[in-house]
Amino acid sequence: MTTNHASTRDTTAADDGTTHGVRRALLVVDVQPTFCEGGALAVAGGNAVAAAIAAYVAAHRDHYDAVVTTQDWHIDPGAHFSAAPDYVDTWPPHGVAGTAEAELHPALAELHPDASVRKGAYAAAYSGFEGADQRGRTLESVLHDAGIEAVDVVGIAESHCVKATALDAHALGLTTRVLTDLTVPVTPGQGAAARTELTAAGVRLVRSSEA
Repeated sequence: MTTNHASTRDTTAADDGTTHGVRRALLVVDVQPTFCEGGALAVAGGNAVAAAIAAYVAAHRDHYDAVVTTQDWHIDPGAHFSAAPDYVDTWPPHGVAGTAEAELHPALAELHPDASVRKGAYAAAYSGFEGADQRGRTLESVLHDAGIEAVDVVGIAESHCVKATALDAHALGLTTRVLTDLTVPVTPGQGAAARTELTAAGVRLVRSSEA
C-alpha cells in the first residue's frame, strides 16, 4: 500500500472535535453499479454519489494517507439472496462476483485505491470489516498496516453498509466520520434512522466541505 498522499494535510488542532495531524483513510463503501440506477438493487442517487466521490477524491487525495474501497462480491451468500425478498434481511441477487455490476463504478476508474476489500462471498457482510483484500488482509489489518488512526466513510448505502462500516470502525477505536453529502440511503426514513444511530454511537456526521 502506498501511504504518501498526505504531505499537505492540515496538522493544526481544531476546536470542533475533528482530528488533524493523524493518519487518516477514506473508506469508499460499495460504490458499484449494482447499487446505482440501472443496477439489480438500485438506490436513487447512486450514480450522482459515485461521481461526487470521484470528484472529491481527485481534489482531496492529499488529505488521506490511504484510500480503500469495499465491494459486495457475492458467490453464494445463502439466505441473503431471495426470490421473494423482504428488503430487511433478504434481498434480490446483487453484487454477484465476477459480473460487471459487482465491479467498482465506472466513475471511480481513476480512483486507484491503495487497497480494495471484497466482502460477502458466502454471507451477507454489510460491514467492510467483514471483507478481505487480494492478499487476504481484513480491512482492520489494511488500516493497521498503514498506521491509520481516523477514517472518513462514504458510499452506498448510508442506511446499510456505510452505517455498518462506520460503526465497526468506531468500535475499533478509530476516529470516525461519515461525509453525509457523499452517501445516500435506501430510503429517507432509513437514512434518518441511520444518522441517529451513528450519532448516538459517537460517529461524527459532516459534509465533505468540512472534512
